[in-house]
Amino acid sequence: MDQVKVQVFLLIVLALGITNPMAEGCSCMYAHFQELFCHSEIVIRAKIIGEKIISQSLHGEKMIEYKIKLIKMFKGFDKVDTIQYIYTSIHESLCGIKLDAKNRGQYLLSGYLWQDGKVLVELCGIEERWDNLSLAQKKNLKYRYQKGCECKISTCSKRNCRANANECAWFPFSSQHLQSVCIKRTNGTCNWYMDKSDSHTQLNVRQNGMREISGILEVRKPEPTETWQ
Repeated sequence: MDQVKVQVFLLIVLALGITNPMAEGCSCMYAHFQELFCHSEIVIRAKIIGEKIISQSLHGEKMIEYKIKLIKMFKGFDKVDTIQYIYTSIHESLCGIKLDAKNRGQYLLSGYLWQDGKVLVELCGIEERWDNLSLAQKKNLKYRYQKGCECKISTCSKRNCRANANECAWFPFSSQHLQSVCIKRTNGTCNWYMDKSDSHTQLNVRQNGMREISGILEVRKPEPTETWQ
């Protein structure tokens, strides 16, 4: 291969990013919280208590090893008994995530088993500060998301779209559906389910049993009720 051809070849290689796996980038589809749960092997609540860069590679790149304190496991009991460390790529372009070890941040995380039973966490899974989760999401983690995994969630590009009997139609960025869970009913069809005791708005709860929503006071019901949407 003469010098001109070598130069042309190198330019093509550099343009395509063949020599650098980081050039591939990381792209994630926007998904309902329930879908992320169902598609994950492991879902945990954990406190990050340490981190270090290790030479063990993923896509030819170094990784971050996070030491965690496992608070609760929501999914993965059949995969692992306990988890002390989780792993992710050092590069966000390879779907690596950055967690707050300095302040011992507490997160809800999802992942899957990697080499030798290690748990790998990535950008396209669940990575959410525990305090940022709504009350409904925390409740649904206990059993409703798992129960809803037999249903599918179809993404709609417009409102009022229809879904098949085994799925729920979801309009992205809908706060109501982000608070709800898609569960199969007794008649075999899937539908959105919401606990009415979980509000979709920020409530200023008063000691006298009243709540304020956008300046309007309502009396709270003494017992929470659950309804199908």
